[in-house]
Amino acid sequence: MATTYRPEIGYKDFDQDITGQESRTIWRADLDRIDLFRIYARVVECESFTQAAKALGLPRSSVSAAVATLEQRIGTRLLHRTTRSVSATQDGTAFYEHCARLVADVEETEALFRHSAASPAGRLRIDVPGRIGRLIIAPALPDFLARYPEIDIDLSVTDRASNLIEDGIDCVLRVGPLSDSGLIARAVGELPLINVATPSYLAAHGTPGHPSELDGHKAVNYASPSTGRIEPWEWLEDSVLHGRALPGRVTVNSAEAYIACCLAGLGLIQIPAYDVAEHLAAGELVEVMPRHRAAPMPMTLLYPHRRHLSRRLQVFADWLVALLRTRLGA
Repeated sequence: MATTYRPEIGYKDFDQDITGQESRTIWRADLDRIDLFRIYARVVECESFTQAAKALGLPRSSVSAAVATLEQRIGTRLLHRTTRSVSATQDGTAFYEHCARLVADVEETEALFRHSAASPAGRLRIDVPGRIGRLIIAPALPDFLARYPEIDIDLSVTDRASNLIEDGIDCVLRVGPLSDSGLIARAVGELPLINVATPSYLAAHGTPGHPSELDGHKAVNYASPSTGRIEPWEWLEDSVLHGRALPGRVTVNSAEAYIACCLAGLGLIQIPAYDVAEHLAAGELVEVMPRHRAAPMPMTLLYPHRRHLSRRLQVFADWLVALLRTRLGA
């Protein structure tokens, strides 16, 4: 029997056949307890052995064997297993909370002196909304990469919701109200919204000064990419949020199409001010009802549920928050 060490899972013993292939894995109780906890926690977070194995860079069989070993060691069933899903038992849920806390403590302890001795390094996977990623973050990335030459960035630019755990994403920028996701949330600020239309549209339909004058007007309707729900026309008046449906002949599900249809004179839209700043400056769009804007949209950074964040993620988050607050007036 041979013993080997793999950084992501620790030590293990295994039998080898004459071709050198592993035929049986035995987890060593005296060396890999934290690694077993780490594997189990990831299975619970992913609700899948396959997804957990992918996130950890391990064979699925190794992940399954690790959980089985852990269950045998503590003498209780930790997971409900079906052909389609994996979920924690009542005991498994309580055990997960302890595992996650212990793993975070170990990672934080290991990082104490490493962080003080070396500059942040490694790869970060970041997910951001399309327009903010293209117009704000991507042009500013040379500054960040020059400051931190040992950090590499995988930048996902999409308006669709991502699963941080399953997709292996380190942090995501969300715009709008949040559901209770169990993730760590860091408020960035608020994104101001304005009402705009083209001069030609307003010449043909009139310029509303108050939402009560919207009868007879059309909107370019925006449907949420996640839910398909068409967003109502909204405005704040005396600190009270009001809303109404506006008719429209075109419905879109992306910010790019939303702006393009407005520029084509198809109706009014409500849009973050930064998104159309150039069109306003060029006279291609005009703001209407400036005293009756929609409520600003909150911007939030979300991280996986862990107490300790890597230093590379901490410095990127600080840089991104400062950038967005400066460029977007958040």
